[in-house]
Amino acid sequence: MTTAAPISLAEAIARTWDVIVIGTGMGGGTIGRRLAERGLSVLFVERGPIGVRAEEHDLNPDIWDREARLVRGYWPEPLEATVNGLSTTFNAPLGAGVGGSSVFYAAALERPAPHDLDHSAATPHPTGGWPISYAEMAPYFDAAEAMYHVCGTDDPLGQPSQIPDGAPMSAADQALFDAMTSAGLHPYKGHLALKDSIRGADYLGRKCPHDYKMDGRSAGVEPALATGNAALIDLCEVTEILHQRGGVTALRLRKSGEEAELSARGYVLSAGALHSPRVLMASGDLGNQSGMVGRNLMFHLNEMFLLWPKRGAKSNGASKALAFRDLYHKSGERFGMVQAMGVEARYGEILHYLNMAFERSPLRHLRVVKPFLRMPAALAAKLFGSAKLFVGILEDLPKAENHVVFDPKDPRRLAISYTMAPELLARRAAFRKALRQGLKGLRMMFVGAGPELNFGHPCGTLRFGDDPQTSVLDRNCAVHGVPNLWVVDASFMPTSMGVNPSLTIAANALRVGDVIADGFEAEDRSDGRAES
Repeated sequence: MTTAAPISLAEAIARTWDVIVIGTGMGGGTIGRRLAERGLSVLFVERGPIGVRAEEHDLNPDIWDREARLVRGYWPEPLEATVNGLSTTFNAPLGAGVGGSSVFYAAALERPAPHDLDHSAATPHPTGGWPISYAEMAPYFDAAEAMYHVCGTDDPLGQPSQIPDGAPMSAADQALFDAMTSAGLHPYKGHLALKDSIRGADYLGRKCPHDYKMDGRSAGVEPALATGNAALIDLCEVTEILHQRGGVTALRLRKSGEEAELSARGYVLSAGALHSPRVLMASGDLGNQSGMVGRNLMFHLNEMFLLWPKRGAKSNGASKALAFRDLYHKSGERFGMVQAMGVEARYGEILHYLNMAFERSPLRHLRVVKPFLRMPAALAAKLFGSAKLFVGILEDLPKAENHVVFDPKDPRRLAISYTMAPELLARRAAFRKALRQGLKGLRMMFVGAGPELNFGHPCGTLRFGDDPQTSVLDRNCAVHGVPNLWVVDASFMPTSMGVNPSLTIAANALRVGDVIADGFEAEDRSDGRAES
């Protein structure tokens, strides 16, 4: 599949748009497709490049030149992260190009559990529950799984699904599956967004030059453009959202040094949980009556570990298939699911991990030390051998003090302040203990000792809710008091859940897309009656 050529700024200004979508990742790509398929005219505005469809590269945090990063589809500015009082600067695993970060992801689209959204006596929710229920979201989870061609097997501990099985497991994965089952666990084939489950599996964690792997580009933007109702303008930065009392009036943009304004009936912000709040703050603190814009920042804590298949089990590369949820919600504790990482414990991956850890350590100023990380990486690669890399996803919870930092003198500066709560650290220790016990009898080793934030999973910074005093968005993800501006990236999430956010972002984007399209259709019918 090929992507249509982007239009020029002059062409964008000359046309009339129903909806302008800012960002083309899981949220923006999905809602843009939904709106275009329902007959609305849609303009995607993407800060990054359209790129070359044949690209296959992955994220590279060691490239620092801003233009070199942007041309590859990486977020151009480094992240300045102050975590537990320690400040470091590094390149976060975030994309800026058609498809956003999703073109680099490992395609895990896992459905959350009802307790992630709902409050009940059996599984009380730490925030009292989301403003919409799991039952309300269920049909949109179904629709998102179909749109993204999700495949895998049912979680034996969860609800049955209608997704196809996908590719058969390798001998090594089957050996691990059998060992987990013997240990009393309930593994299943993880849910992956693969249109071609065999060939698509080769592109987990990097760009896919075909439509084998489904992401915001292949499942969202490209089908939207194919309808003829959508267009794309790339390398275009939204600098301000212009608004009056009745809502948004226009967007102020910059492309190749030229500034302009674009207007539409409605606007969708989907620039990511770290950037979307900064756009609102750069727009006169738009929607910040509650003081919650940019606050309640959450990630997940990664608990990475290695598992070895039994001797003699032939491996065909990284484990991509396995997952289990036995520890998802255990003994009243909100932990999270466990899934294969989709990468091997090879020298390059180990060195990358050590470099990232070094950049966030107190030793980061001793640059002479960094080249010597190659030696422990080589030793570890030899030691790990055929080990498979897994990750436990520990749910994070909202804290108002964890926030995105906005610098009005430097609006492009990407910065956060985050403190790990004692409750989170205690739950992490309990999760690690539960993992050791659950995997007893298997050869297993944790990777790293300290708590590790997943900087690819930011969420919660524009939370939705029914109370404008404690949330930024209403239940339909419209900014409180701004009826024609919606947000559909991970910003909307009031809790991080115990799974990766991608499927929930896509499902919510479909839901909000229907809200917008239904509202516009009702307006048009009303106008027609008035004219008659």
